Amino acid sequence: MDTNFNISEAYDLIQGKLSGWMESFIQMLPNFLVAILVVLAFVVAGRLVRKGVGKLLSSVSESQALNNLIMKITYLVILSAGVFVALSILKLDKAVTSLLAGAGIIGLALGFAFQDIATNFMSGVIMAVKKPLRVGDLVETNGIFGHVEKMSLRATEIHSLQGQRFTVPNKLIFENPIQNYTQTGVRRVDLECGVSYGDDLPKVREVTIKAIEALDCIDKDKGVTLFFKEFGGSSINYQIRYWLKESTEQGAYLNALSEGIIAIKKAYDSNGIDIPFPIRTLDFGIKGGEKLSAMIQNGQMSNGKLASNPQ
Repeated sequence: MDTNFNISEAYDLIQGKLSGWMESFIQMLPNFLVAILVVLAFVVAGRLVRKGVGKLLSSVSESQALNNLIMKITYLVILSAGVFVALSILKLDKAVTSLLAGAGIIGLALGFAFQDIATNFMSGVIMAVKKPLRVGDLVETNGIFGHVEKMSLRATEIHSLQGQRFTVPNKLIFENPIQNYTQTGVRRVDLECGVSYGDDLPKVREVTIKAIEALDCIDKDKGVTLFFKEFGGSSINYQIRYWLKESTEQGAYLNALSEGIIAIKKAYDSNGIDIPFPIRTLDFGIKGGEKLSAMIQNGQMSNGKLASNPQ
């Protein structure tokens, strides 16, 4: 008797709950249908806005990765707004508040966990906007010299002139100096050399500049300049500067440098100008010493060596 009573009570309780849920569902059905329609409307609106943003970005930005990122973020923001509106229609405001709080905590935790990735990512975004380098540019950064082969929001791939491929995190490129030899479209050769102390320096200047000006690979409109820099150990050193005519590529640069060396050597040979070997002059005529010539006359040197003093 007690068992039947307990089963009957449980059955009545379950039936009552189900009836209550059914009544609540029927009452919420209009709002539920409206919420679904709202989400669908936001999905359609998000796709349309994403397509419009994509067309706008393609006209102002060359970074496809950045464009895709902004398009996805725009779509997700609109879709999230639709979900929150739908939850509000269903009178689930507390759920919306909980979701926002949870998203904030998760975002904070992920930010600490993936700090380096986030830094590289933000550096990539800034580089995509400022465009310090582009695919195909000849650059030097972080000790790597080569052509930019691929750029993403996380890293940049550089193909060195020796054939190696380097993947450099965007953080390192953003924080360190970049030498871009392509972006300006011009490049200068700085060639250093030295002449003998016995040569006529004005003649050296004239002969050297004429030799370089005769080259076909240089930009004659920019002119050729020569500056004497220092009194070296065995030569008077100078630097001559001239600009490439057309290409800024490394091959053209090395060719202009090589042709300049050849032209200067030929001009010096024709005009009797010497590029001296390293020379060391021994002179014992310092205070407390004796000149080398006097030592030879006194017979204090034998076979190129100092003779011992018999005294």
